[in-house]
Amino acid sequence: MKIYTYPSREAENRLKQIAGRSLAFRQKDLNAVRRILADVRQEGDAALIRYVNRFDAPNLTADQLRIAPEEIQAAGRQVDRAFVRALDRARRQIEAFHRQQAPRSWIDTPRPGTLVGQLVRPVDAAGIYVPGGKAGATPLVSSVLMGAVPARIAGVERVVMATPPRADGGIDPHLLVAARDVGIDEIYRVGSAWGIAALAYGTETIARVETIVGPGNIYVTLAKKLVAGTVGIDMIAGPSEILVIADAAADPEAAAADLLSQAEHDPLASAVLVTNHAPTARAVAASLQRQLPLLPRSEIAAASLKHYGAILVVPDLDTALDLANRIAPEHLELLVAEPFSMLGAIRNAGAVFLGAHTPEPVGDYIAGPNHVLPTAGTARFSSALSVGHFTKKTSVIHYNRAAFENEAADIVRLAEVEGLTAHARAIEVRLKKK
Repeated sequence: MKIYTYPSREAENRLKQIAGRSLAFRQKDLNAVRRILADVRQEGDAALIRYVNRFDAPNLTADQLRIAPEEIQAAGRQVDRAFVRALDRARRQIEAFHRQQAPRSWIDTPRPGTLVGQLVRPVDAAGIYVPGGKAGATPLVSSVLMGAVPARIAGVERVVMATPPRADGGIDPHLLVAARDVGIDEIYRVGSAWGIAALAYGTETIARVETIVGPGNIYVTLAKKLVAGTVGIDMIAGPSEILVIADAAADPEAAAADLLSQAEHDPLASAVLVTNHAPTARAVAASLQRQLPLLPRSEIAAASLKHYGAILVVPDLDTALDLANRIAPEHLELLVAEPFSMLGAIRNAGAVFLGAHTPEPVGDYIAGPNHVLPTAGTARFSSALSVGHFTKKTSVIHYNRAAFENEAADIVRLAEVEGLTAHARAIEVRLKKK
């Protein structure tokens, strides 16, 4: 990766190029997804199985879309104990974190004769989309946990999982075991935009849900964007990204490995190092050159670093923090001698990882916080997937006669200013009835 001195025009141009890569959709992709959504909405299972056969499993039939209970049970015999142990730890720690988020209903009596409050209720059904990767090569087990655990804590009764099948129609057993571990038994072999369409609109086989969460490719992202409003969604997410702030105390090998941990996701992923120490910048660049060829996904990571990677040398760590807040990265690592001293200055980041022993994958899998995070600078105004995404809040209001009369004149005046005379009359007719 090239080393840039910041501030400079060259560094600014590179940062603009990186920031401009995300959430940009080609019109032809948007049109294709619109057609898919319309087909599934109009034709149901017939369209759904047509897309599954064309792109994923050529011999799958509509009556095989739902995973049978026996297949879920059999999956438990196909995974090793080390996986089950790791999965159990991750689930417990993710549950412990998300329990702290559970919103509560409340009632207050702020003025004599009045009662106001809020009822918090879970949505009736939630769809968890879980990517399977090309030909099931990268089954994202962690996405099962990150989607289903907060849904369960919110109290959602029906939690549904959709994931694309392999060419033979099978689903990776690790995904099925993870689903079983979080209490999901309604699992469908559908992926991409047609899977999102089925969850949003329903088909003969798949009943619609109220909220859809989970990561996916460009077609999944566009489908979620287009069905938002028909159903709730978590966010419109772009490619993964990481920004590492490092000082002279940082281990260059570790910093390089952390950058590659996100670069391997996608050619559009972004990996940026910001340091106030030029020797660290050079050492990280050299380490990237050594580590990159060792990765099975080296071509993907290389494309990411080439097009959307950068190493920035800044005058001081305050400048590094200013850059981090400006970029608002999905993942922000503080590989510095005193990371906690910098935490208070962080305003915009999806998740912050503090210190040498807290690389980003700790958060991806096991620490507890959700790994479905805002990207493309949207951490300036949005947050990680949480229990709140699976709830809705209903306001509660009650006035007795005395309280109503005490505030009626003000209500009438505000309604008159807005020109809404029927609003005012709804108050006035009650004032006349003693």
